[in-house]
Amino acid sequence: MSTTLIIIVVTSIISFLAWNNASLMDRWIMNPYQVASRGQYYRLITSGFLHADWGHLFFNMLSLYFFGGFIEQVFGMLFNDNAPVYLIGFYLVAILVSDIPSFLKHRNDPGYNSLGASGGVSAVIFAAILFRPLTPIYMYFIPIGIPGFIFGALYLAYSYYESRRGGGNVNHDAHFYGALFGVLFMIVVYPEVLPQFIEQIAGWRLF
Repeated sequence: MSTTLIIIVVTSIISFLAWNNASLMDRWIMNPYQVASRGQYYRLITSGFLHADWGHLFFNMLSLYFFGGFIEQVFGMLFNDNAPVYLIGFYLVAILVSDIPSFLKHRNDPGYNSLGASGGVSAVIFAAILFRPLTPIYMYFIPIGIPGFIFGALYLAYSYYESRRGGGNVNHDAHFYGALFGVLFMIVVYPEVLPQFIEQIAGWRLF
């Protein structure tokens, strides 16, 4: 079984268990106040294996499935036999990094909670976009694909705007910072990807 599928299976099992066990959900959800007041820093990672409902889980895991396979190939090229360890580490650190801004912003708010794998999934998606910026991305089964680099720019702008605006039940900070982490990580471990990215988008034409 591939590393991506292992992550999907483990996440799905834990999410399902938490839906049927309120105590587990309460202990593992990302509550910044509990993290700060009780030192429960593990929540910054465990929350990435929880989801609000089937729809939330499905879209995160579907996105991970589509992009994770390619990133596994990239990690195989970069890290050889150690690729699975590096991929799992990359995914977990992405979840951690994506939760830190929310933790800092809401650490004095006992009522704030956040959950979901979006930070880790965003990191995987944006790492893939960096290598294949012209590959079309389809959203919500719309039959018109958007080139990855354009989708990425719109996604970051929207996430940043919604984060500053506040409100709603979506942790846009996790999306934004998870995506940035994915890009920065790949540039650090494989600097050649940046000029390759620029070369590809420089040759793109709309018509």
